[in-house]
Amino acid sequence: MDEKESPRVGAAVKRRRRALQLTLAVVSSRSGLSVPFLSQVENDRARPSHRSLELVAKALETTAGELLAAAEASRTVDVVRAEEPSPGLPPGVRAIVRGRHQLHALEFSGEQDAGREFQHRNDELLYVADGAAEVEAEGRAYRLGRGDTLYLSGGVRHRWRATEPGTRLLVVAVAEHVEAEEE
Repeated sequence: MDEKESPRVGAAVKRRRRALQLTLAVVSSRSGLSVPFLSQVENDRARPSHRSLELVAKALETTAGELLAAAEASRTVDVVRAEEPSPGLPPGVRAIVRGRHQLHALEFSGEQDAGREFQHRNDELLYVADGAAEVEAEGRAYRLGRGDTLYLSGGVRHRWRATEPGTRLLVVAVAEHVEAEEE
């Protein structure tokens, strides 16, 4: 298998390793592959040869075929049309990423006033597509206008509200079910 044909299986390998509650060191010991190489595979910075993939699969108590299938299943291209409803969400709120992925994204339209404080485990980005909003975070108020973004690291308490009619605010975050790690 050459570089162009070798698969991107990083997310599938990482999910399987974490499901088994194994460290990279344990997988390294079981497979005979180095920890740095395994880390690069998990982060899609390196693509394993067919033989290396078989060694990783055996160390993870699965098969290379299962890892390839899991990697292929995790690749998604999905268009969410502006007019599509988002069942279960209140008026003026729509999901802009469907399903359970590493990325969670919502669009808030109109004069939304969250009114309550939020604190998420993982990082979050707020982007004002139209209008304006005010965000309170870490004891400070931030006024955001069209095109502005505000980044919040995981654990930062915050609240926000639209300050102009017709405001559209996009909230993009690392999904709560994902364990985000610093590199």
